[in-house]
Amino acid sequence: MNQELTYWVALVHTPKIWTSRKNEIIAHCFRQGKTIADFFESDTFLGLELSPQEFDLLQQTKSELPNYAFMVEELLDQGYDIIPITSKEYSPTLKANLKYNSPIVLYTKGNKQILQEKSIAIVGSRNANETSLTFTDNVAKKASSEFKVVVSGFAKGVDKQALDSALNYKGQSIIVLPQGITTFASGMKKYYKQIIEGDVLVLSTFHPKSPWSVELAMARNSIIYGLASEIYVAQSDDKGGTWSGVCDGLKKGRMIYVRKPSDKEKCANNTLIGMGANPVDVEGNYILNTDSYKIEEGLWSVVAEESAPYGNEEGKQLSLPL
Repeated sequence: MNQELTYWVALVHTPKIWTSRKNEIIAHCFRQGKTIADFFESDTFLGLELSPQEFDLLQQTKSELPNYAFMVEELLDQGYDIIPITSKEYSPTLKANLKYNSPIVLYTKGNKQILQEKSIAIVGSRNANETSLTFTDNVAKKASSEFKVVVSGFAKGVDKQALDSALNYKGQSIIVLPQGITTFASGMKKYYKQIIEGDVLVLSTFHPKSPWSVELAMARNSIIYGLASEIYVAQSDDKGGTWSGVCDGLKKGRMIYVRKPSDKEKCANNTLIGMGANPVDVEGNYILNTDSYKIEEGLWSVVAEESAPYGNEEGKQLSLPL
């Protein structure tokens, strides 16, 4: 099994090839009844039509397989798990939402069964107001009582409140990292008890040793939204990660609930409601009667430009065996 994981890790970290293209490679292998190891060990890469650049990149990856084998062994020895997209342990929700843009491999530590449970994400500003934090606490409490996992990006503000509230109400949470999983030592130590008890799963889709960066934080957002069946928005500006993630989700028909703000609040929540998000009150309950909101002409052209998933092209339906 360790040897097979080496090939999976090698594929996911092959540079300059889109995630969707890598998923096409995986689908090609399984259509032929072959493994990822067979793909790399084949002189012709199982006859898959490749561009000259793709061929050279994959050849370079083949030469680095010993390094990946060492990395896999080191991760497993340290108690981390490596979950390929074809594994039964992989999140079906993530695969259904992101399709061909689903990450090839998940690096995790903790209770992997959490990936199979119903889940919600609570998202919002790092500088959220008190009403937004109260909303986050209320929604996390309700989710925990319904045995739904709360997905958190571990940023300050709404993300951190969502995590802490879920655990406070004896719920479960997934921490989605904007960095490599081995660089989260302080967080592992802080949540050691919850990880051991099975209430927290730490997850990363990046190279295990990657440090935090703005780029990874933006790329991480699509994983947060992808892991959740429902998305609750505490507070959003008219730009940034929350805004782009919600706009992208609305375009794709995702189930998104946005807290209806007071007249005095300065945020873009009402704009998102006007674009089709479901309005909810501070308790997270759906508001049946709400004012209609006019979308400014040309807004969707801006949304389309800003909300494309970072580092991925538009995906197709992903059909891979579990």
